[in-house]
Amino acid sequence: MDRMVDIFVALGRRLREFGRSQHTDEVLRMAMQANEWFSREDILMAIDAICDEMLDEQKLRAWASHYPMPLSSRRVAVIMAGNIPLVGFFDLLCVLMCGHTAVIKPAGKDSVLIRYVVEQLRDISHDIPIEDYAEHSPVDMVIATGGDAAARHFRSRYADIPSLIRGSRHSVAVLDGSEGEEQMEALRRDIYTYNGLGCRNVSLIFVPRDWQGEIPHPDTVLEMKRGNYVSDKALLTMLGVKFEDLGGALAIESLSLPDSLSRIHYYRYDSLSEVEAWLAERDDALQCVVSQCVEHPRRVDFGRAQYPTLWDYADGIDVMNFLTA
Repeated sequence: MDRMVDIFVALGRRLREFGRSQHTDEVLRMAMQANEWFSREDILMAIDAICDEMLDEQKLRAWASHYPMPLSSRRVAVIMAGNIPLVGFFDLLCVLMCGHTAVIKPAGKDSVLIRYVVEQLRDISHDIPIEDYAEHSPVDMVIATGGDAAARHFRSRYADIPSLIRGSRHSVAVLDGSEGEEQMEALRRDIYTYNGLGCRNVSLIFVPRDWQGEIPHPDTVLEMKRGNYVSDKALLTMLGVKFEDLGGALAIESLSLPDSLSRIHYYRYDSLSEVEAWLAERDDALQCVVSQCVEHPRRVDFGRAQYPTLWDYADGIDVMNFLTA
Protein backbone atom coordinates (compact mmCIF):
# COMPACT_ATOMS: atom_id res chain seq x y z
CA MET A 1 0.00 0.00 0.00
CA ASP A 2 3.02 2.32 0.38
CA ARG A 3 3.05 3.29 -3.29
CA MET A 4 -0.63 4.17 -3.20
CA VAL A 5 -0.12 6.23 -0.05
CA ASP A 6 2.54 8.25 -1.88
CA ILE A 7 0.20 8.75 -4.85
CA PHE A 8 -2.69 9.97 -2.70
CA VAL A 9 -0.46 12.24 -0.64
CA ALA A 10 0.68 13.80 -3.92
CA LEU A 11 -2.99 14.17 -4.90
CA GLY A 12 -3.62 15.95 -1.61
CA ARG A 13 -0.89 18.49 -2.35
CA ARG A 14 -2.53 19.23 -5.70
CA LEU A 15 -6.03 19.50 -4.27
CA ARG A 16 -4.79 22.02 -1.69
CA GLU A 17 -4.32 24.39 -4.64
CA PHE A 18 -7.76 23.75 -6.12
CA GLY A 19 -9.61 26.97 -6.93
CA ARG A 20 -6.42 29.03 -7.18
CA SER A 21 -5.82 28.71 -10.91
CA GLN A 22 -7.68 29.48 -14.09
CA HIS A 23 -8.00 25.76 -14.89
CA THR A 24 -9.49 24.78 -11.53
CA ASP A 25 -11.78 27.82 -11.63
CA GLU A 26 -13.11 26.43 -14.90
CA VAL A 27 -13.56 23.01 -13.26
CA LEU A 28 -15.53 24.71 -10.48
CA ARG A 29 -17.72 26.49 -13.00
CA MET A 30 -18.41 23.29 -14.93
CA ALA A 31 -19.17 21.36 -11.70
CA MET A 32 -21.70 23.98 -10.62
CA GLN A 33 -23.23 24.00 -14.08
CA ALA A 34 -23.62 20.20 -13.98
CA ASN A 35 -25.25 20.34 -10.54
CA GLU A 36 -27.12 23.53 -9.67
CA TRP A 37 -27.19 22.50 -6.00
CA PHE A 38 -23.40 22.81 -5.78
CA SER A 39 -21.88 26.12 -4.74
CA ARG A 40 -18.24 27.17 -4.88
CA GLU A 41 -18.12 27.14 -1.08
CA ASP A 42 -19.55 23.61 -0.91
CA ILE A 43 -17.03 22.25 -3.39
CA LEU A 44 -14.07 23.87 -1.66
CA MET A 45 -15.28 22.61 1.72
CA ALA A 46 -15.60 19.05 0.41
CA ILE A 47 -12.07 19.20 -0.98
CA ASP A 48 -10.77 20.70 2.27
CA ALA A 49 -12.37 17.86 4.26
CA ILE A 50 -10.83 15.24 1.96
CA CYS A 51 -7.38 16.82 2.22
CA ASP A 52 -7.55 17.20 6.00
CA GLU A 53 -8.99 13.82 6.89
CA MET A 54 -8.19 11.43 4.03
CA LEU A 55 -5.02 12.64 2.31
CA ASP A 56 -2.89 13.61 5.29
CA GLU A 57 0.18 11.35 5.08
CA GLN A 58 0.35 10.43 8.77
CA LYS A 59 -3.36 9.62 8.97
CA LEU A 60 -3.30 7.71 5.69
CA ARG A 61 -0.33 5.52 6.66
CA ALA A 62 -1.73 4.77 10.13
CA TRP A 63 -5.09 3.78 8.64
CA ALA A 64 -3.63 1.66 5.83
CA SER A 65 -1.37 -0.22 8.24
CA HIS A 66 -4.41 -1.85 9.88
CA TYR A 67 -5.33 -3.83 6.78
CA PRO A 68 -3.58 -6.68 4.95
CA MET A 69 -3.16 -6.57 1.21
CA PRO A 70 -5.61 -8.97 -0.49
CA LEU A 71 -4.11 -12.12 -2.01
CA SER A 72 -5.23 -11.18 -5.51
CA SER A 73 -6.32 -8.07 -7.38
CA ARG A 74 -9.98 -7.76 -8.27
CA ARG A 75 -12.09 -5.58 -10.51
CA VAL A 76 -14.37 -3.54 -8.27
CA ALA A 77 -17.26 -1.52 -9.68
CA VAL A 78 -17.74 1.76 -7.80
CA ILE A 79 -21.15 3.25 -8.58
CA MET A 80 -21.24 6.69 -7.03
CA ALA A 81 -23.91 9.03 -5.73
CA GLY A 82 -23.92 12.71 -6.70
CA ASN A 83 -25.79 14.48 -3.92
CA ILE A 84 -22.73 16.26 -2.50
CA PRO A 85 -19.36 17.11 -4.08
CA LEU A 86 -16.94 14.17 -4.38
CA VAL A 87 -19.11 11.90 -2.23
CA GLY A 88 -17.73 8.87 -4.10
CA PHE A 89 -14.08 9.72 -3.48
CA PHE A 90 -13.60 7.59 -0.37
CA ASP A 91 -14.74 4.39 -2.08
CA LEU A 92 -12.31 5.09 -4.93
CA LEU A 93 -9.53 5.63 -2.39
CA CYS A 94 -10.31 2.35 -0.61
CA VAL A 95 -10.38 0.28 -3.81
CA LEU A 96 -7.07 1.62 -5.06
CA MET A 97 -5.38 1.34 -1.66
CA CYS A 98 -6.19 -2.38 -1.69
CA GLY A 99 -4.50 -2.86 -5.05
CA HIS A 100 -7.73 -3.51 -6.93
CA THR A 101 -8.86 -2.03 -10.23
CA ALA A 102 -11.54 0.62 -9.77
CA VAL A 103 -14.23 0.42 -12.46
CA ILE A 104 -15.98 3.69 -11.79
CA LYS A 105 -19.39 5.08 -12.66
CA PRO A 106 -19.63 8.67 -11.37
CA ALA A 107 -23.07 10.18 -10.94
CA GLY A 108 -23.90 12.61 -13.72
CA LYS A 109 -24.38 15.36 -11.14
CA ASP A 110 -20.83 14.95 -9.80
CA SER A 111 -18.92 13.64 -12.80
CA VAL A 112 -16.91 16.84 -13.37
CA LEU A 113 -15.19 16.72 -9.98
CA ILE A 114 -14.63 12.97 -9.98
CA ARG A 115 -13.20 13.14 -13.51
CA TYR A 116 -10.86 15.93 -12.41
CA VAL A 117 -9.57 13.81 -9.50
CA VAL A 118 -9.06 10.81 -11.80
CA GLU A 119 -7.21 13.06 -14.26
CA GLN A 120 -4.87 14.16 -11.46
CA LEU A 121 -4.29 10.59 -10.30
CA ARG A 122 -3.42 9.48 -13.85
CA ASP A 123 -1.04 12.40 -14.19
CA ILE A 124 0.71 11.40 -10.95
CA SER A 125 0.83 7.72 -11.97
CA HIS A 126 -0.02 6.89 -15.58
CA ASP A 127 -0.65 3.21 -14.80
CA ILE A 128 -3.07 3.71 -11.91
CA PRO A 129 -5.79 1.04 -12.27
CA ILE A 130 -8.92 3.11 -12.93
CA GLU A 131 -11.35 2.24 -15.69
CA ASP A 132 -14.71 3.60 -16.77
CA TYR A 133 -17.74 1.45 -16.04
CA ALA A 134 -19.72 0.21 -19.03
CA GLU A 135 -23.04 -1.64 -19.03
CA HIS A 136 -21.42 -5.07 -19.35
CA SER A 137 -18.09 -4.40 -17.68
CA PRO A 138 -16.82 -7.62 -16.04
CA VAL A 139 -16.44 -7.01 -12.30
CA ASP A 140 -15.74 -9.22 -9.29
CA MET A 141 -17.20 -6.96 -6.58
CA VAL A 142 -19.34 -3.85 -6.39
CA ILE A 143 -19.77 -0.84 -4.12
CA ALA A 144 -22.91 1.11 -5.01
CA THR A 145 -24.50 4.13 -3.36
CA GLY A 146 -27.85 5.75 -4.12
CA GLY A 147 -31.38 6.24 -2.87
CA ASP A 148 -33.47 3.39 -1.49
CA ALA A 149 -34.97 2.54 -4.89
CA ALA A 150 -31.52 2.43 -6.47
CA ALA A 151 -30.25 0.27 -3.60
CA ARG A 152 -33.00 -2.29 -4.24
CA HIS A 153 -32.05 -2.37 -7.92
CA PHE A 154 -28.35 -2.82 -7.12
CA ARG A 155 -29.05 -5.67 -4.68
CA SER A 156 -31.01 -7.49 -7.35
CA ARG A 157 -28.58 -6.83 -10.18
CA TYR A 158 -25.43 -7.75 -8.24
CA ALA A 159 -26.86 -10.57 -6.15
CA ASP A 160 -24.31 -13.05 -7.50
CA ILE A 161 -21.12 -11.20 -6.52
CA PRO A 162 -19.85 -9.68 -3.26
CA SER A 163 -21.54 -6.32 -2.95
CA LEU A 164 -21.71 -3.38 -0.57
CA ILE A 165 -24.93 -1.49 -1.25
CA ARG A 166 -25.96 1.73 0.47
CA GLY A 167 -29.35 3.46 0.49
CA SER A 168 -30.68 6.54 2.24
CA ARG A 169 -29.79 7.39 5.84
CA HIS A 170 -30.26 10.30 8.24
CA SER A 171 -28.16 11.98 10.91
CA VAL A 172 -29.26 13.34 14.27
CA ALA A 173 -27.91 15.54 17.06
CA VAL A 174 -28.37 15.06 20.80
CA LEU A 175 -28.07 18.12 23.05
CA ASP A 176 -27.93 18.18 26.85
CA GLY A 177 -28.49 21.93 27.30
CA SER A 178 -24.88 22.82 28.15
CA GLU A 179 -23.90 23.65 24.58
CA GLY A 180 -22.44 27.11 24.11
CA GLU A 181 -22.52 29.56 21.24
CA GLU A 182 -19.55 27.92 19.50
CA GLN A 183 -21.15 24.48 19.54
CA MET A 184 -24.49 25.79 18.28
CA GLU A 185 -22.71 27.55 15.42
CA ALA A 186 -20.98 24.26 14.63
CA LEU A 187 -24.36 22.51 14.71
CA ARG A 188 -25.62 25.03 12.16
CA ARG A 189 -22.92 23.77 9.78
CA ASP A 190 -23.83 20.16 10.54
CA ILE A 191 -27.42 20.90 9.55
CA TYR A 192 -27.16 23.19 6.54
CA THR A 193 -23.89 22.46 4.74
CA TYR A 194 -24.48 21.09 1.22
CA ASN A 195 -28.08 22.38 1.50
CA GLY A 196 -28.93 19.45 3.78
CA LEU A 197 -28.58 16.97 0.91
CA GLY A 198 -26.04 14.64 2.52
CA CYS A 199 -26.74 11.62 4.69
CA ARG A 200 -24.47 13.21 7.32
CA ASN A 201 -26.61 16.37 7.52
CA VAL A 202 -28.44 16.60 10.84
CA SER A 203 -32.22 16.66 10.36
CA LEU A 204 -33.49 15.59 13.81
CA ILE A 205 -32.36 17.20 17.07
CA PHE A 206 -32.96 15.81 20.56
CA VAL A 207 -33.17 18.48 23.28
CA PRO A 208 -33.95 18.29 27.04
CA ARG A 209 -37.59 18.72 28.03
CA ASP A 210 -36.96 22.19 29.55
CA TRP A 211 -34.58 23.40 26.82
CA GLN A 212 -34.97 27.11 26.13
CA GLY A 213 -32.52 27.35 23.24
CA GLU A 214 -33.16 28.04 19.58
CA ILE A 215 -32.82 25.76 16.57
CA PRO A 216 -30.05 27.27 14.40
CA HIS A 217 -31.25 29.28 11.41
CA PRO A 218 -29.61 28.92 7.98
CA ASP A 219 -27.15 31.67 7.10
CA THR A 220 -27.98 31.59 3.42
CA VAL A 221 -30.48 29.67 1.31
CA LEU A 222 -29.69 28.56 -2.22
CA GLU A 223 -32.39 29.60 -4.67
CA MET A 224 -33.08 25.95 -5.52
CA LYS A 225 -33.75 25.15 -1.87
CA ARG A 226 -35.80 28.30 -1.32
CA GLY A 227 -38.41 26.98 -3.74
CA ASN A 228 -38.65 23.78 -1.70
CA TYR A 229 -38.94 25.80 1.53
CA VAL A 230 -41.71 28.07 0.18
CA SER A 231 -43.82 25.19 -1.16
CA ASP A 232 -43.30 23.13 2.01
CA LYS A 233 -44.31 26.09 4.18
CA ALA A 234 -47.50 26.54 2.15
CA LEU A 235 -48.31 22.83 2.43
CA LEU A 236 -47.82 22.70 6.21
CA THR A 237 -49.92 25.84 6.65
CA MET A 238 -52.72 24.33 4.60
CA LEU A 239 -52.57 21.09 6.64
CA GLY A 240 -52.55 23.00 9.94
CA VAL A 241 -49.19 21.56 11.04
CA LYS A 242 -47.44 23.72 13.66
CA PHE A 243 -43.94 24.85 12.74
CA GLU A 244 -41.38 27.53 13.51
CA ASP A 245 -40.21 29.46 10.48
CA LEU A 246 -36.40 29.61 10.53
CA GLY A 247 -36.22 31.73 7.39
CA GLY A 248 -35.25 29.11 4.87
CA ALA A 249 -36.10 26.03 6.94
CA LEU A 250 -39.02 24.89 9.08
CA ALA A 251 -38.64 23.50 12.60
CA ILE A 252 -41.29 20.96 13.63
CA GLU A 253 -41.62 19.22 16.98
CA SER A 254 -41.64 15.55 15.99
CA LEU A 255 -39.75 12.34 16.76
CA SER A 256 -39.83 11.22 13.13
CA LEU A 257 -37.01 11.57 10.61
CA PRO A 258 -37.99 14.32 8.13
CA ASP A 259 -38.94 13.37 4.58
CA SER A 260 -38.56 16.93 3.27
CA LEU A 261 -35.35 18.85 2.64
CA SER A 262 -36.68 22.03 4.27
CA ARG A 263 -37.75 20.45 7.58
CA ILE A 264 -35.73 20.19 10.78
CA HIS A 265 -37.41 18.06 13.42
CA TYR A 266 -36.73 18.34 17.14
CA TYR A 267 -37.87 16.24 20.09
CA ARG A 268 -37.91 17.06 23.81
CA TYR A 269 -36.66 14.08 25.81
CA ASP A 270 -36.97 13.28 29.51
CA SER A 271 -33.80 11.20 29.89
CA LEU A 272 -30.74 10.38 27.83
CA SER A 273 -31.46 6.68 28.28
CA GLU A 274 -34.70 7.28 26.34
CA VAL A 275 -32.68 8.80 23.50
CA GLU A 276 -30.07 6.03 23.54
CA ALA A 277 -32.82 3.41 23.28
CA TRP A 278 -34.30 5.24 20.29
CA LEU A 279 -30.90 5.42 18.60
CA ALA A 280 -30.29 1.71 19.13
CA GLU A 281 -33.68 0.74 17.72
CA ARG A 282 -33.16 2.81 14.57
CA ASP A 283 -29.47 2.31 14.01
CA ASP A 284 -29.97 0.98 10.48
CA ALA A 285 -31.54 4.32 9.50
CA LEU A 286 -28.77 6.49 10.97
CA GLN A 287 -25.49 7.67 9.50
CA CYS A 288 -23.95 9.66 12.34
CA VAL A 289 -24.86 11.17 15.71
CA VAL A 290 -23.60 14.65 16.62
CA SER A 291 -23.32 14.91 20.40
CA GLN A 292 -21.16 15.35 23.47
CA CYS A 293 -23.49 13.54 25.86
CA VAL A 294 -24.35 10.12 24.41
CA GLU A 295 -22.31 7.15 23.27
CA HIS A 296 -22.78 5.83 19.76
CA PRO A 297 -20.42 3.96 17.41
CA ARG A 298 -20.77 6.75 14.83
CA ARG A 299 -20.80 9.71 17.20
CA VAL A 300 -18.97 12.84 16.05
CA ASP A 301 -18.30 16.19 17.70
CA PHE A 302 -20.23 19.33 16.84
CA GLY A 303 -19.09 20.75 13.52
CA ARG A 304 -17.49 17.49 12.36
CA ALA A 305 -20.43 15.80 10.64
CA GLN A 306 -19.16 16.92 7.23
CA TYR A 307 -15.55 16.00 7.98
CA PRO A 308 -15.65 12.19 8.03
CA THR A 309 -12.33 10.59 8.91
CA LEU A 310 -10.82 7.53 7.27
CA TRP A 311 -12.41 5.48 10.05
CA ASP A 312 -15.92 6.93 9.61
CA TYR A 313 -17.28 4.23 7.33
CA ALA A 314 -20.69 4.92 5.81
CA ASP A 315 -23.45 2.82 7.40
CA GLY A 316 -20.85 1.55 9.89
CA ILE A 317 -19.58 -1.02 7.34
CA ASP A 318 -15.79 -1.27 7.07
CA VAL A 319 -15.12 -0.89 3.34
CA MET A 320 -11.50 -2.02 3.71
CA ASN A 321 -12.54 -5.24 5.45
CA PHE A 322 -15.00 -5.85 2.61
CA LEU A 323 -12.28 -5.29 -0.01
CA THR A 324 -9.56 -7.33 1.70
CA ALA A 325 -11.67 -10.31 2.81
